[in-house]
Amino acid sequence: MSNASSARKLLLPLVPAYRLALLLREARLRTGLEPVRRLRFPVVSIGNLSTGGAGKTPLTIALAKALERRGLCVDVLSRGYGRSGQRPARVNPDGSEEDYGDEPLLIARETGVPVYVAGQRYEAGLLAEADAPEGSSRMHLLDDGFQHRQLARDVDIVLMNLSDWHDKLLPAGNLREPRAGLRRATAIAIPEDEPELEGELRAWGWNGPIWRLQRQMEAPAVEGLVAAFCGIARPEQFFDGLESAGMRIAARVAFPDHHRYTTSDLERLATAARQAGAEALLTTEKDLVRLGGLSSALPEKLPLMTAHLRVEIEDEETTIEWLENRLREHEKDG
Repeated sequence: MSNASSARKLLLPLVPAYRLALLLREARLRTGLEPVRRLRFPVVSIGNLSTGGAGKTPLTIALAKALERRGLCVDVLSRGYGRSGQRPARVNPDGSEEDYGDEPLLIARETGVPVYVAGQRYEAGLLAEADAPEGSSRMHLLDDGFQHRQLARDVDIVLMNLSDWHDKLLPAGNLREPRAGLRRATAIAIPEDEPELEGELRAWGWNGPIWRLQRQMEAPAVEGLVAAFCGIARPEQFFDGLESAGMRIAARVAFPDHHRYTTSDLERLATAARQAGAEALLTTEKDLVRLGGLSSALPEKLPLMTAHLRVEIEDEETTIEWLENRLREHEKDG
């Protein structure tokens, strides 16, 4: 057992206090003390139960592209974690991570759809709807929205993997809420290479749709060794994905999630790469966004490359048709 796992076990006595806090929040939502507000256009939330690393951003990107291909107008609403301001704003794809947060900036650059950020996603949605041409209609995708229940949603898509399914509540584990929270979901999305999870979900009592996601790491062509680094919630997924893609990793450096890089970090990475005999540095697209102009400080003989995590929805056409029909049903009920 790792030192981190041992430390987490020591926090088990604090789990009941965290669970109590969840129950109190549930009571606030149920009684209206924490109001739930609704936007004019339908809202589709993409979220999960854990603190990170489930692939919400790649799924948001894949879903936005799939909906756009069907001729639907889509925008994305995000908190903009780590950005310096709090005022609602539309993301400028040429802007900085400090202004908008790394994930909204990546989504805007990857999809080309409008992305809006605000601490309260309702305010981001109001700005998005104010920007929409008069008489038009669009769909809001709510990035990492499952626990942001102050905003009403029409569809809740929840990502789940085996690691989360067998995890514990914070602070002893990574779960922001227990399994029972899945009952609020409309659809559950699972990795296609974890088919046993579908059986466990069905045995648990889940009768709703299950989406299967194909995750593929697209790595650049490098003949020699690479030094890989990232600042994401589950770095081992990135490193394992690179190896599965055939990359030869000579050094691995993991920073905290949403880490804001400094010049000294790059010096450390360059030193680690040289000592390991690596010919290139390799990171995620999200980390490249956070690096910004700092990447120019790296030695010319040590190129910085990125690996792209692509998510595809299995049987995409049928899945998107189901989503459209579900939203039509909500419009009729409304």
